[in-house]
Amino acid sequence: MTGPRGRVLLAVTVAVTVLVSVGVALRPDDRPSPAAQGRTATPTPTLPADAPAVIVPGRPGEPAATRPAQEVREPGTPRYNTLDVWFVRMMIPHHQQALQLAALAPDRAASAQVKAIAARIRGAQAPEVGLLRGWLDARGLAAEEPGHEHGRMPGMQTPEAIRQLTDARGVAFDRLFVRLMTAHHEGAVTMATQLLSAGVDQQLNEFATAVATEQTVEMTRLRELL
Repeated sequence: MTGPRGRVLLAVTVAVTVLVSVGVALRPDDRPSPAAQGRTATPTPTLPADAPAVIVPGRPGEPAATRPAQEVREPGTPRYNTLDVWFVRMMIPHHQQALQLAALAPDRAASAQVKAIAARIRGAQAPEVGLLRGWLDARGLAAEEPGHEHGRMPGMQTPEAIRQLTDARGVAFDRLFVRLMTAHHEGAVTMATQLLSAGVDQQLNEFATAVATEQTVEMTRLRELL
């Protein structure tokens, strides 16, 4: 096609072709976000097909699962708030006192049921203290909050009450143990409920749910002993 009309038609065709090409290259899904502009994109690493399987921890009370490495993504930045941190820092000494009380039962309790409950407390709460400390360590947080009095936490027993339990034997020990541990569990359930009302960390929410459920059941068993 020749002449002025042909040259105009050819120019329009070329312009349309260029615009279409640019539109494809910069379609909305591929345009860099303002936050990403000016940075060099980091390629997403790909795992080989023969990569070993990964063990994924289960929720509290559930077994771990094995999944192909290609299906497991690196977790994002953990989300937590002030209440999450408070809960962990307070629950550690709270659990530690429960372990202190339970450790007295084998040599002092007369009831086999009291001894069994104390053994369950030691078996459950000792690993949980490690889990809570690990939660703080993973976030670079200190285990202690300066200036906080642990004795003011719900359910915490006074040094005098612990001394009385230490000195007790037989049936007297059993009765005092049931009373002190029931109050201690009630405090733990209160703290767990407070966390569930406003905490944002998923792991801690699952932990608090387990604490509230399991210790409520244990309180029922303790009261039945009376």
